[in-house]
Parts: sequence; C-alpha cells; structure tokens
Amino acid sequence: MMLNDSWTVMNNSSTELDSKPASRQKRCCSFLFWSVVMLSVFAVVATATVIILYLNQFPLPFFSKRVGVLDPTPSVISTNRDSGAVVSVSRGTEGEPISIFLDPSCPDLSESFLRWEALQSSLLRRLTNHNADDWQETGLARTLGEELKVLTGHAHNLRLEADSLKTGQGVLEQRLDVLQSEQSRTLQVLQQLHSGVSDSLLSLQRETDSLRRTNQDLQTDSRGTAPRPSDCRDVLSSGVSQDGVYSVFPTHDPDGFMVYCDMTTDGGGWMVIQRREDGSVNFFRDWGAYRDGFGKTTGEHWLGLQRMYALTGAGGYELRIDMADFDNVTAFALYEDFSVGRDCVNPEEDGYPLSLAGYSGTAGDSLQKHAGMRFTTRDRDQDQSENNCASYYQGAWWYRNCHTSNLNGQYLRGGHASYADGVEWSSWTGWQYSLRFTEMKIRPKTKPNL
Repeated sequence: MMLNDSWTVMNNSSTELDSKPASRQKRCCSFLFWSVVMLSVFAVVATATVIILYLNQFPLPFFSKRVGVLDPTPSVISTNRDSGAVVSVSRGTEGEPISIFLDPSCPDLSESFLRWEALQSSLLRRLTNHNADDWQETGLARTLGEELKVLTGHAHNLRLEADSLKTGQGVLEQRLDVLQSEQSRTLQVLQQLHSGVSDSLLSLQRETDSLRRTNQDLQTDSRGTAPRPSDCRDVLSSGVSQDGVYSVFPTHDPDGFMVYCDMTTDGGGWMVIQRREDGSVNFFRDWGAYRDGFGKTTGEHWLGLQRMYALTGAGGYELRIDMADFDNVTAFALYEDFSVGRDCVNPEEDGYPLSLAGYSGTAGDSLQKHAGMRFTTRDRDQDQSENNCASYYQGAWWYRNCHTSNLNGQYLRGGHASYADGVEWSSWTGWQYSLRFTEMKIRPKTKPNL
C-alpha cells in the first residue's frame, strides 16, 4: 500500500514537471505571434503614411536625395499654365530667372488630412480597446498608441498649414489682380504719353521751322540787304508767301517779337492776334497774362495788349475776324479801322481802349458796341456793369454792360445751357452757342502791290 502511494506521488510530480515546459513554450509562441502582428500593423500604418504624404507631394528626405543623385541639373520654377500644377518645375541652366505661378485651381487637401486623422483615430481606439494578457504586448500596444498620437498631431498640423497656404494663395491672387489692373492703367498712361509726345514733336517741328525762318531774317538783316519788317505785310512784300511764324519790328517795339502771318486769306499779310481752335489753352486769365500775351503762336494764343498797342497805336490798321461753328459753317467780320490804345501816353493805365469802325462781312456786327471801352479781366474791372463782366461770363474783353461778343470766353464746344459765357458772336450764333474756331488778325490798310 505504501509502495503504491509513493508511486502515485512520484507520478504526479513527473506530470507537473512535464507541464511546465509546455506552458513556457505556449507563452513564447504567443509573444512571437503578437510581436509579428504589431510589427505588421506598424508597417502598414507607416507605409500608408508614406504613400499619403507622397501622393500629396509632401517632400520626403530619401526621395529628395535620390532625385538629387539622378538629376544634378538645377531646377527652375516656371509658369506653365498647361500643367495644372500649383507650382511647375522644369530643368534649366544656371543664371536663368526663376518665376512662380500659383494656379488658381489649387487642390484642397483639407479633406484628405481629415480622412487621415479619422483613420489614425480609429486605429488608436482599436489599440486602446485591445485586451492583452501579456505585459509585453500591453507595453507594445501602448508605445504604438503614443506613436499614433504623434502622427495624428502631425497630420493635424499639416492640415492647418494647408489651410493657411490656401488662404495665403487667395491673398496673393488678390494682389496679383491689383498688380494686373495697375499694369493696365500704366499701359493706358504710356499710350497717352506717346500720343502727347507725338503732338509735342509736331509742335516742336513747327517751332523749329519758325526759328529757321527767323534766323534767315536775322542773317538778311545782318547783311543789310533788306530792312527789318515792321509787320506781315512787309514780310509778304519781300517775296515770302508761306503761312507761318515770322519776326516783326514795329515802330513802338524796336526789339521785335514773333507773330503768325496769314499769307493766303484775302490777299495775305495778316498778323494773327488771337486764335481759338481746340480748347487746349485756358483763356480765363488775369490782367498780366492779357497784357503780355500767352499760348503758342502756332496754336491757340493771345498776342498781348501791349504788342497790339505797339502795332496799332498810331492807327491805320484793319481787323478781320474769321470764325466757324461745329458744322464747319464759316463767317467773317471785317472792320476798316482798328486800334488798341490809340494816342495813349500810358496805354496800360488807360486800359488799352478799343477803337473800331467800318464793319462789313457775313457774321454780323457784334463788336461795334464795344468800341471805346477799356479792357476788363477777372482781376481788373473796367466795364460799366455793377458786376465784373469778365468774372461773370468767364472771359476777358472790352466789356460794356456786358457784351455782344465774347471771343475769349470758355471753349464750350457748340450749344450750351449756360448763358453767354462761351466763345460767343451773338449776331451770328446767339448767346448760347460756343464757336469751334475764331481768328482775329490785323494788317495795314494799304495793301501791298504784288
């Protein structure tokens, strides 16, 4: 009996010894199995992360190195709109300019980042809910969970950066639109400047021709072969028959000045003292401007009251006024006797009074009522009205109370709603029509014998 009990105890001991190695082997196999599972899961997550970043064109160091080894040629950022990319990159040589083009149809990566964050959060929950018996498996799952949290944070930061870049691109597009509109305005200004330069060149050419003729006159005077002309009639008598700017030397102004000579109208020999033709010159000016003259002799201008006095102060001149409306209908007024400041000792103090007589023509007489009147400007009131007629009718003239003509008024281009403040000749077009063209010109009464 004792022998049988001993055998039973030994047999049980042997069974326990045999079961211990089997339990250890089972635990080892389970550890290896879960290790392989965790490594596989981590590899899948890492591979998915790399693929997503690669598909979204996120720069990866090992790819950049390989590209640098395979393609040593420096990259040049181009503006190829056909590529459809946010930024187009192509090979180029050193020294070439780098330009950047942001495609307005930039892809929105926010949804991709949100899906990636959702995938990581789902995987993290599964790892957290996984019940592992072994402490090593629990530690590995916890480590993998921490790594997934870090990756989730990186994905969130990337999404925020992508949103910021999208916002920055919108601001940049607005600035590019502003730059494009500024470029359009600059092109318009350059075109206007080009047009203005062309007009200036033409005017400069006219002035150059005039100076050339003046130089010829001076050379002729220096040789003493001909007397200096006192007016355009003398220029015409010397054999010159071309319209243009010439120097004249009146008796009361021996230093001389330049005038535009009309050599074709009604026998020629006319000196132009006023011209309106395009509204390019402002005629609403002060006393000093009208005394000394202003504008361009070849265009719109006023010769000046002092020069008119130097020419006509002794009398013996006739006045012709040519005019045209905006339908190219023309008319003229001719006065047999015309002078400014006749017999005045100090014509400026006396106000350069107007002497006039002997009308004929097709425009009607709208100047005779101004005869005997002194000249009035906006800053020197010498008319017979309670108001300053020059200020009231926006001009300067030999106003009485106030006018029947206002050839130095505003250039209003035809019919106007305002009253009598344009370039008016009331006997022809009334007080509410501003003429397109006027030209006042004078010459001695005795015509040259040609």
